This record gives sequence, structure tokens and C-alpha cells, in this order.
Amino acid sequence: MLTGLEMFDVTGSVIPVFIIVIVGILAISAGSGIYRWVRNNRQPVLSVLTTVTSKRTEVSYRHSSDSDTHRSVTRYYITFEVESGDRLEFEVQGEEYGQTAEGDLGNLTFQGTRYLGFRRHVHGYARQFPDIHRSH
Repeated sequence: MLTGLEMFDVTGSVIPVFIIVIVGILAISAGSGIYRWVRNNRQPVLSVLTTVTSKRTEVSYRHSSDSDTHRSVTRYYITFEVESGDRLEFEVQGEEYGQTAEGDLGNLTFQGTRYLGFRRHVHGYARQFPDIHRSH
């Protein structure tokens, strides 16, 4: 059986290890974010003709037992297909997600894995549906 003094020794050796593990996890997470930022900054800014192929959302829920409140966070994603057939998915703001529809044709601008914008071609639908006549 451990005496009070021996228990303190165990706690004294466990807590520093626990702190080192937490600091290590935080350092790896920060390092990963900095690495991604530097890598993206070294990439050229590209603007390519693309079609929106799909949209999706990811909702995460949080419940605080202290105040009995519920909170949700929604992330919005759009998948683009470039002329070569490759698909790229980017996280976008909710407003842009809502203004974009599957099948939209336009120019996607990005830098590495960083989404910079999508400019829809107004006549994109006319190419996909030539039987639709639009009045100006």
C-alpha cells in the first residue's frame, strides 16, 4: 500500500508526463497548420474552367451540460471538376455555398489547397441546355 509520500511521488511523475504530451499535441497541431500555410503560399494562384459537381455540408453538435445549451457548427463544401476530369473539393462560406448550384460552369481560383473564389459564367446554363431561350 502506498503511503501519502509515495502517492505524491507517483503524481509528481505523472503530471509532468501528461503536460509534456499535451504540449506535444498542441505543437504538432500548430506546426501542421503553419506547414500547410507556407506550402500554399509557395504554390501559384491558378484560375481554371470548372463545373460544380456536388455540394455537401458537415454539421457538428455540441452540448454544454453546465448551461444546458446546444450549439451547432456547419461547414460547407463544394466539389469542382476541371477539364481534365480531376475533382477538387474546397470548404467555402455559407453565402457562397447557397449561391452556387450543381452544374454551374465558371472559373475556380485557388492556391494549393486554399480556395480563393468561384466566378460563375452567366451563360453556363445556355451551353448545357441549348433549348432554353433567354431574353435579355
